[in-house]
Amino acid sequence: MTPPAKKTAPAKRHTHNFIDRNDEAFARLNDALFYFGELGMQEHRSAALMCDLLEKEGFSVDRNPSGFETGFVARYGSGRPLIAIHTEYDANPTNSQQPGIDEQREIVAGAPGHCEGHNVNAACMITAALAIRHAMDEYRLPGEIRIVGAPAEEQLISRPYYVRDGLFDDVDVALHPHILDEFRSDFGLIQAAAISVDFVFSGRAAHAAVAPWDGRDALDAVILMDNGMAQLREHMMPGLTMHRVMTHGGEQPNIIPARASVWWYFRGPTTESVDLLFQRAKEIAEGAAMMTGCRVETAIRAAVWPVLLTPKVAEVIQRNIEAVGMPEWTADEQDFARRLQKAAEKSQIGLRPAITPFAGPARQISASNDCGDVSWKVPMGRLWFPANIPHIPFHHWSAGAALTTSIAHKGGIAGAKVLAGTVIDYLTDPTLVEEAQTSFRAEIGDTVYRPLIPLDQPPPRSLNAELMDRYRPAMEAFYPAQLPVFT
Repeated sequence: MTPPAKKTAPAKRHTHNFIDRNDEAFARLNDALFYFGELGMQEHRSAALMCDLLEKEGFSVDRNPSGFETGFVARYGSGRPLIAIHTEYDANPTNSQQPGIDEQREIVAGAPGHCEGHNVNAACMITAALAIRHAMDEYRLPGEIRIVGAPAEEQLISRPYYVRDGLFDDVDVALHPHILDEFRSDFGLIQAAAISVDFVFSGRAAHAAVAPWDGRDALDAVILMDNGMAQLREHMMPGLTMHRVMTHGGEQPNIIPARASVWWYFRGPTTESVDLLFQRAKEIAEGAAMMTGCRVETAIRAAVWPVLLTPKVAEVIQRNIEAVGMPEWTADEQDFARRLQKAAEKSQIGLRPAITPFAGPARQISASNDCGDVSWKVPMGRLWFPANIPHIPFHHWSAGAALTTSIAHKGGIAGAKVLAGTVIDYLTDPTLVEEAQTSFRAEIGDTVYRPLIPLDQPPPRSLNAELMDRYRPAMEAFYPAQLPVFT
């Protein structure tokens, strides 16, 4: 019998050949997820399509992990090592954008849409998973792969529940693919911890013209809290950020609002720093309630750890990036990139011509991702793959413009090859798994992971349901007629 290590190179070639052979299927999957454009917790079409593809290829699929109706956990193989791939596929509100053009133009006015590229993340993960499964069969590779679909990343929701409920307890190494305009891997602390929380103020209604003195204005309390938070900003430590939207302010002007609410995100480099910021916010909210004669309650929507990437896992990913190489961009692709950069008022540098060299620890950014909880539970690596355009900001219309073009297809396919190759490395070389776990233990030190979400809190299944119900009928006219078929 051939030792697993001697199967590494041919198994990788097998996965790359599978991915190249199925480039059209990748594109159709990618584009279908784009046009579905489903918001977090409402990714029903997206999850069903991916689950169907995985089941057809022999994966056993749990379509309701931790009570997430639009999540999934797919398994193939058995034994050790157990390698997990996890990613997201949700869109954002009001970001409908026609792809392939360099101007803002909605597909459906006011509708949700992909403006970060989670559709490409998911297509990359699924295509890599199918390629790995074929290589496992062809070369009789040991171990199990676990494919984890994570709903509602934009609201930082699902993966803390998955970790809380033990879905990563037996995982040896976890991998997370995410779109970018670069081809690289990082290590160290790269993203912030965060708490997402509602502050709900309750007062007393009254006629705003006839007897306003009888009212206790909950909207006034929200505004006073907002003013207090603005004053707090001067005293915040570097690295802490906060932002909010007012989610309810009353029904009509002639009624003193008896209920008003505001939704805050608090972010920072550590869980401790974010919790301190949250505690200050609660004190300010209590003060606002006291000044207006109202009451205030808080409800945590989500709470996530900062993302910590394991150095030895990053090294394995980077070696596969170097083996695959940057996609070769055409003159038309470069021209489109520059036109889009101009439209977004960014530097017109076009697409990057080469992979990003492996460097030291990453600089921690202020954005968050709910995969942070995974990264403190098991060794984790992040693959950044080049499927969008430099300097184009996420959550802006321009970030949706390339997501069904050849730029996204070529970058996502390159990412799938790296993802598959990295998993093959771990399936065929136990030493790499041991190195990952040793590196992970060194990174976390004496830190003990604990879930930040309440232990008995169920998933918010109705989140975004009203928005999707409003726009889905019009969006369905743009759903693709042809769905992907992998061979």
